[in-house]
Amino acid sequence: MSSDTTASATQSSRDDHDVELIDKGTRMRALMGSAVGSAVEWYGYFLYGTMASAIFGHLFFPSDDKFMETVLALASFSLAFLVRPIGGIFFSHIGDRIGRKKTLVMTLSLMGVSTAAMGLLPTHAQIGVWAGVLLTLLRLIQGLALGGEWGGGVLLAVEYSPRSKRGFYGAVPQTGALFGLALGNLTVTGLDALLSEEQFLSWGWRIPFLLSALLVLLGLWIRNKVDETPAFRKIKAERKEVKVPIVEIFKTQWPSVLKAIGAKFIETSTFFIFATFVVSYAIKLGYTRSEALTAVLVAAVIAIPCMLAIGALSDRVGRKTLYLIGTVLAVIYIVPYFWLVNLMNVPILVLSTVVGFGAIWSVYGALMGTFLAESFTADVRYTGISLGYQVGAALVGGTAPLIATALVGTTNNYPLIGIFIGFCAVVSFISVWFTRDRSGQVLD
Repeated sequence: MSSDTTASATQSSRDDHDVELIDKGTRMRALMGSAVGSAVEWYGYFLYGTMASAIFGHLFFPSDDKFMETVLALASFSLAFLVRPIGGIFFSHIGDRIGRKKTLVMTLSLMGVSTAAMGLLPTHAQIGVWAGVLLTLLRLIQGLALGGEWGGGVLLAVEYSPRSKRGFYGAVPQTGALFGLALGNLTVTGLDALLSEEQFLSWGWRIPFLLSALLVLLGLWIRNKVDETPAFRKIKAERKEVKVPIVEIFKTQWPSVLKAIGAKFIETSTFFIFATFVVSYAIKLGYTRSEALTAVLVAAVIAIPCMLAIGALSDRVGRKTLYLIGTVLAVIYIVPYFWLVNLMNVPILVLSTVVGFGAIWSVYGALMGTFLAESFTADVRYTGISLGYQVGAALVGGTAPLIATALVGTTNNYPLIGIFIGFCAVVSFISVWFTRDRSGQVLD
């Protein structure tokens, strides 16, 4: 072994040893800061998706054609995905240059302000088309905030993790998305049960958005107690910050960016099919809003322990194998899922959504953060994972409910959704197949 190789191995061992020496309390604070902040961010983001599927078409984009109302509302939902890569590039630059923690405080504050402001907006009945314009503008701000949030939240967990538990730690911020989705659905479902239809459409829908202000304050308080990650402190100490991270990424690590984008296809497309599109689809079939939201809520709650278990399992068997298995299962299940939903049986709606969203999606959903974090070096990691994740989401995530709505149209030809998911699965399978599995290896 050469002296350079020996020195490199010694340094890697020392870096890994430093991370292993972090006390349990510090790790738990980092995990809590990652999970809670992520949950708050996703709460606001997914709340919009739920409302867009259920009532925003009527309130902000009214039309004589109910189908067009839904399409316009979901189009506004999709627009945020187009600016998420911009938010990812902007905030990840700050994260790689100035720090993960400072960036996460900024993104959480931005998400909180934009979400709470939605609860104060006048509707189309009050100010006409400007209502839809203002709502869409706030949605774009949400997209910018989440574009920068996800990468930092994942790194807060992964860069504090011991090597043998990196998959489990990386799954924790991913569950934050489910907590946010479940909390949003639970709030809407509760109000739907307590209020009349007239009260809910008049003012009740505003309450979940206004509540986000309190959640943001909680998230900021918790994150303020977390220090910068060990990986970033090491970069600062050795003065190895990259001047323009995105330029460095495209110079030296562009294949990893492409594979990250591809890996994201199956995760993001199926997530928004199960979590967003199915709400409007089920309501259109004849299920009540409460029944559709409850199915997604139950599946999201069950997905949380499933994701933690998958994350822990990946530390033993490897992340690549599990990701590929989950991708194949998603393709096999998607058409039978919609066949089951069409049976017009509420218990079957709930159970089938639990299988698809709670179990199958969890297989690759749990691994996304860790898998991408292991694909980039520490000096550009925030930029690399944010770019891959957000571009992938922009291409097929936000557009998934819109694409599914257009494919199904008024004929309920749901097998076409299977073709769309099949395409996403092929892209992800190839991307992951050619990605190196670094499970159990030193991160930096």
